[in-house]
Amino acid sequence: MWEYTETVKEHYKNPKNVGSIEDADAIGEVGSIACGDALKLYLKIDNNGIITEAKFQTFGCGSAVASASILTEMIIGKTVREAEQITNQDIADLLGGLPEQKMHCSVMGREALEDALANFKGKPTEKKIKSKIICGCFGVTEDKIKEIIRKNTLNLVDEITNYTKAGGGCGKCKDDLLKILNEEISKRNNGAKEKPLTKTQLILKVNKILENKVAPELRKDGGDIELIDIEDNKIFVNLQGACKNCPSSNLTLKNFVEDILKEHLGENIEVVEA
Repeated sequence: MWEYTETVKEHYKNPKNVGSIEDADAIGEVGSIACGDALKLYLKIDNNGIITEAKFQTFGCGSAVASASILTEMIIGKTVREAEQITNQDIADLLGGLPEQKMHCSVMGREALEDALANFKGKPTEKKIKSKIICGCFGVTEDKIKEIIRKNTLNLVDEITNYTKAGGGCGKCKDDLLKILNEEISKRNNGAKEKPLTKTQLILKVNKILENKVAPELRKDGGDIELIDIEDNKIFVNLQGACKNCPSSNLTLKNFVEDILKEHLGENIEVVEA
């Protein structure tokens, strides 16, 4: 179960600036009801470039409502230039943080603001710029994925899903997401190969993957998993509970645990029962 801050709860239960502005100077729209989240942002901007009023309409979860609500509070009174500097992390931080799986709500708020300000300036928005759709389930484009990776310094495919929802449907796009991620990480390091993780860093990364992606599925059947050691490309684990003496334990290790670790760490990974 996700934990929400009191600020998130307050903005969800009592959202600020809900509604529309009939004579808005700028309107930004992102998402769609078909994809599960949609946000429309209305702005009034005076002759000095100051945002004097902001309202929103949204279809989505509590985090989406809270993100849109606090965004309107953030931008009222700011100049267009100041508003352009607001990031999705700024939105999440002012809420006191969001669960990793809900970071896409702060991204949606930032994108609605970006779309509205582009509309105000008469610039082409994402809708008018053709970009290859990578995730068909949620309509997420290649350009959007690259931008989110860069702006939030993402390092895992799961993080891309948390921030954009890409890969959260059928999962067919995960290979493409991994390819884009590796390309962006390479660019981040000025074209050089990413520095190898220390053993301690690798242990922490593997533990996070096991705890978030593997253990929850095993626990559904009364099992669990424990990381024992890592040597070169070999990851030694112990299956626990109902999985320990299961006749299919080797299949679980190779067809489930190893596949997930390979997805995040590379194809040369081998999982071994300690």
